[in-house]
Amino acid sequence: MTQRAQFQAVLAGQTVARTAHFVLHRKPLPPDAADALFPPCQDPAAAPAAWVGAMVPKRWARRAVTRNAIRRQIYTLTASAADQFADAAHLVRLRAGFAKTEFPSASSPALKNAVRAELQQLLARARP
Repeated sequence: MTQRAQFQAVLAGQTVARTAHFVLHRKPLPPDAADALFPPCQDPAAAPAAWVGAMVPKRWARRAVTRNAIRRQIYTLTASAADQFADAAHLVRLRAGFAKTEFPSASSPALKNAVRAELQQLLARARP
C-alpha cells in the first residue's frame, strides 16, 4: 500500500488482532468487483502477493532508524505469511512505544528480537 486513501480505508475496517505494541487492521477486498483503491493487477507476475501496509508513527518511535527497522520486520514477517493476507488489505500499526530504558539503542538486536516476537504473536492471533 502506498496511497493515503488506502491506509485510511484499511484503518476504517475491522481490527483483527492486538498485542501490547501493535494492532492489525483488515479490509476485505471485493472478490469480483474492481476496487478503485485496490485495483487488480493486469500482469500476474507484477501483482502484489498481498496488500499489506505498515504504520509506524513518530509519536511512538522517534528515531528514523527504529521506524525503519520495525517496518522491515513487518514486511518480512507478512511476506512469509502471504497466504494469510491474500483475500484482504491489512495494516499493521504501532500503537505504543518500546521503553527506552529497556531498549536504549535504536536498532539493537534485543529490540529487533522483541519486535519480531510480538509481530509473530500478532499474526498468530489474526489466523482464523
